[in-house]
Amino acid sequence: MSQVLDAPPPTTARTTAPAVDDLAALAARHGLTVSGARPSLSQYVRQLWARRHFIAAFSTAKLTAQYSQAKLGQVWQVMTPLLNAAVYYLIFGVLLQTKKGVPDYVPFLVTGVFIWTFSQSSILAGTRAIAGNLGLVRALHFPRAALPISFCLQQLQQLLFSMAALVVILLVFGVPVAASWVLAIPALVLQFTFNAGVSMIMARLGAKTPDIAQLMPFVLRTWMYVSGVMWSIDHLLSRHNDLPGWVGPVLQANPAAVYIDLMRFALIDSFKASQLPDHVWMLATGWALLAGVGGFIYFWKAEETYGRG
Repeated sequence: MSQVLDAPPPTTARTTAPAVDDLAALAARHGLTVSGARPSLSQYVRQLWARRHFIAAFSTAKLTAQYSQAKLGQVWQVMTPLLNAAVYYLIFGVLLQTKKGVPDYVPFLVTGVFIWTFSQSSILAGTRAIAGNLGLVRALHFPRAALPISFCLQQLQQLLFSMAALVVILLVFGVPVAASWVLAIPALVLQFTFNAGVSMIMARLGAKTPDIAQLMPFVLRTWMYVSGVMWSIDHLLSRHNDLPGWVGPVLQANPAAVYIDLMRFALIDSFKASQLPDHVWMLATGWALLAGVGGFIYFWKAEETYGRG
């Protein structure tokens, strides 16, 4: 009777553990890995490089489709920043008289608007890179950093189209062609690296909290107003000696202002080196490395979470 009533001994974790270990060993023996697991950082970089053609093609396709419904088509790539510059000239240059004391104010303003638009559009697009492309993220397996990088590349292509109009404006307003124009190339490379890094940071934040995309236009508009897009930081500091001592270094070290003023120095002969902050190229490189490398690692750490939930 006791033999019938006795229950079988309970299964313990110790008896099931070997089965789990056996499964893990079997998977490792056949080269199987966890689906969607985050690769190592070096593997992730190699995967991105292997998909470089996809990144370039995707950015070009997005740029072509952006104005496909407009009658003027790709002309809006140039017209949009030019119209913004015209509005800023009327409000800030004419009404608020920020052009006083600033030589070549129209080239100064248009350069600032074009370069700022590059950063602004890259960051806004990066914020929606994951949340706005969930179908693509869930359907295909690829390194997710390809999305924010491709959106930044799209904005770089758009800027290069706009640069043709900028060159015409410079020549019309008497700015001569100079050897310093070559400096625009490393300045744009550094700015692209910075933009891509910030875009990847915002892409991860936007994937987790999509409402951030609604807040970013206000943040970026505030950033624009303190970045010397429509006014000269050097001119402001020379006229207002009563400002706190920390204001000048903070305004000049602002990464958006650094890249804008580097481009002005490269393209406009009346914009002198004395108007740049000390060690400006080191500062621009530091911002690019901090945002580019830091943003890439920050994005990579959440790779396996994108498109989940």
